[in-house]
This record gives sequence, C-alpha cells and structure tokens, in this order.
Amino acid sequence: MFDLPPADIHLRSYGPQRQGDRHAYAQLVLPVTGTVLLDIDGRTGRLDPLHGALVAPGAWHEQSGEGGNRSVIVDIDADIGYFAQGDWQRLLERPFTALSPAARKLVEYMALMRSAQPPRPALVQGWMPLLFDALAEAPAQAVSRLAALCAAIEAEPGLPWTTETMARHAGVSVSRLHALFRDEQDTTPHAWLMARRLARACEWLATGNRAIAEVALAAGFTDQSALTRAMRTVLDTTPAAYRRASRENGTKTRQGSSRK
Repeated sequence: MFDLPPADIHLRSYGPQRQGDRHAYAQLVLPVTGTVLLDIDGRTGRLDPLHGALVAPGAWHEQSGEGGNRSVIVDIDADIGYFAQGDWQRLLERPFTALSPAARKLVEYMALMRSAQPPRPALVQGWMPLLFDALAEAPAQAVSRLAALCAAIEAEPGLPWTTETMARHAGVSVSRLHALFRDEQDTTPHAWLMARRLARACEWLATGNRAIAEVALAAGFTDQSALTRAMRTVLDTTPAAYRRASRENGTKTRQGSSRK
C-alpha cells in the first residue's frame, strides 16, 4: 500500500554487559521502560522512554542495559541508500532523538500489542508511516493516518466501524477518506472494510474452533446470517462449508507430508 520497506518488531531487554553487532538492515531502538546505553560508530547515547535511536544499516553498535529495561526494536529491511533522503537522513545525522508525546504513545501501543503475540505483517506496515512521522516530529501525513486507520481495523475488525468513524479515526473528512482509499487502495472505504472483515472471518474459520456466530461478530458482521450472505456473494460458499473444506485440505496436506 505504501512505499515502505518491510519491518519487523521485537521486544528486547539488555543486560549490563555490552553487546556488539552489525547488520545490513536499519534498527530503531525505542525504550519502553528502563535505560539503555547505546554506542553507534563511536557516538554514545543514553536511551530511555523519552529518547530513542536509529541505527543505520551496516553501522557497528554496542548496547547495554541498566536495571530492568525493555525496548521496542524495529528492524527495517532496507539498505543505506533508502535512508539517504529527507527526514530519514536527518535522523541518521542525529541518531539519538527525543521522543515526542505522540511517538511515546505509539511505542507504548506497539509494545502492548507485541507482548500479546507477534503482530501480523500488515499491522506492522500500518504502524510504520505514523511512527516515522512521530519520530521526525512532522505533522501526521494523510497517508500515515490512513495506514494507522487500516492497522487499527486489522487489529479490531469487530468494532462498529462506519465510513464516518473511519474518517474521524484518520482525522480527515469523509470525502478526503474516499479520495485516499481511491488513490492508495483503488477501492472505497466500505468495500475495503468488508473485504478485510471477510478475510479475517475466513482466517478464523480455517484456523480456530470458535462457533460460527462468534466468528461473525468478532469479524464485524451483525450476525451469522450476515457472514453467510457475504461468503455466498463473494466466495460462493458458506461458513460451515468453508471451515470443512479448510480442515480437509489441511488433513490432506499433513498426510501427504507424512508419506514423503
């Protein structure tokens, strides 16, 4: 959706002994609690929940922790050329940066989501534009707001989302929201929402044991009948048939693997 490199999120704690590393990807170090001492190519900074850092691709860095500490670590899969532009370049020139209130809130939210379970890649990609705007202390761009909105819907599709509530969440007008979805997704907000709800429902039907009515509500459909109608229209099947076929396919795959 957005021209951003893949990213992955971890929660990490550091001990008192210095640990060194060098890697081809960039890394954001964003403490949630405690203090981290970080050396990047000879430049040393003290990180805490008010201060983070960007480690450039290929930069040698060493870190150690003081007391109880925990940090959100964002690995960004891009080479140095990607960062040699605009606000990214400014962050590399001053890799130790203060975290604005908006950035801190976002980091806390990311830590909370990551501590429950590894977030889905689409969710991580949705956070990245807003996180970058917050670190660069720039006003949130419209595409960043759209990315954050999409990430929020991915995380909780069962909330009572409407075009109006989506626009309010993104901080744009309804007409602007329609324009953003048209430009970035080539669809309407409502069509995108329904597609994501149906995709999540199918995912839960295939991998879980929740009752179909419960899956329908969790995915944002009014009831089981609404989910059935949507699946008949889009997939020409029913929730029960979809679950049965998914399990049969899974059984055949496992049996085929065991015979090899």
